[in-house]
Amino acid sequence: MSHLDPQRSAGPRGWDRTDAPAALPWPDRDLEPPQWARGGAAGDTVTFPDPDPVAPDTIESPTAALPTVAPETTALPTVAPDVVAPETAALPTVAPDTVAPAAAASPTAAYRMEGQAGGDAEPELPRGRRGPGRRRASSARPPTQQTPPSRAGRNLPAAIGVGVALGAAVLVPLFLYRPAFLFVIAAAVAVGIWEMARAVRRSGAHPPLVPLVAGGVITVGLAWFAGPDALSLGLLVTVLGTMVWRLGDGPGDYRRDLTAATLIAVYVPFLAGFAAMLAAAPDDGHLRVLLTLAAVVLSDTGGYAAGANFGKHPMAPSISPKKSWEGFAGSVTAAAAGSALLIWLLFDVAPWWGLVFGVAVSGAAVLGDLAESMIKRDLGVKDMSNLLPGHGGLMDRLDSILFAVPTAYLLLAVFVPAVS
Repeated sequence: MSHLDPQRSAGPRGWDRTDAPAALPWPDRDLEPPQWARGGAAGDTVTFPDPDPVAPDTIESPTAALPTVAPETTALPTVAPDVVAPETAALPTVAPDTVAPAAAASPTAAYRMEGQAGGDAEPELPRGRRGPGRRRASSARPPTQQTPPSRAGRNLPAAIGVGVALGAAVLVPLFLYRPAFLFVIAAAVAVGIWEMARAVRRSGAHPPLVPLVAGGVITVGLAWFAGPDALSLGLLVTVLGTMVWRLGDGPGDYRRDLTAATLIAVYVPFLAGFAAMLAAAPDDGHLRVLLTLAAVVLSDTGGYAAGANFGKHPMAPSISPKKSWEGFAGSVTAAAAGSALLIWLLFDVAPWWGLVFGVAVSGAAVLGDLAESMIKRDLGVKDMSNLLPGHGGLMDRLDSILFAVPTAYLLLAVFVPAVS
């Protein structure tokens, strides 16, 4: 009795059945292939040609024993070499320096590897989203041409234009209506205090702005009307007012904020008060300011020209890498020569005293520039602000003048005594 099939079949299992057909040898010439392999209608007979005998030891693979089919019995049509079916046409060959429109427009285009452009160019990244501030150029929209900066690292045409405007804002009220020059100094002091307070906040200090601006304007006014003693009094009032104002914010970081406020009060309004005392001279105040500003401008211009063309030896690389000893020599030479001529023409003083005046003012101007560069480097800022194109902030232009006006005031008090 045979075992039952697991699928509930009453017949014997596959290996017990004797009626299973035996495997047919294939290929065999004596056997007639099925109708689907003949390729003809029912009843048609296909005769296979007798293949050439092959020695058994020359067969390299099982496929080598298959019969060779005559070319006339091949079912596939013969295609001429120069005719390609549309559905099997190969993709067009693209020249190495051209890109198909569809591929060029695709953001996921493949990299153009080295050698495709006819040289050893670097691979080109796939096109994707444009970065901020960039636009795709075309025939209607040519690429934007950016003006390269000068060797001094700033836009020279914009710097010259802003410098001329600042000079006009100073000289016009100075020669037309001298009391208006006091408002120019007060406005410059207010802007300079704001820039300094804004810059020192990067270090964590928060000096109170309102008492500093109010005290700075008062300090300049006192220097204009009452002289050096009132200037010192204005500085004292500014520092005391800042101390009292800061108490309202609590004791946290009080010493740090007060230290920063004191530095600003001395650096901006106190030094600017000497410019007010220069202009307040009864008869020739406007000429004293003109001589001082001319010496500072000549120092900056000579230093820029000499440093840009001949500068090779850094003067203070850790503070201001662009300043060189050659530029400093140009500053001193230009300021001394110009001051010698101007002091002789304006005040009828021997040119030798003008040389001394020019050298001293130029040295003070360079020292003031280095002092502010050290402050900015310590705070981690490039410019005090971006208020003036090509110059940065107003304090970036006042740094040389603030150190030059006390020197000029003292020297002119000796060389050209003021007449009451």
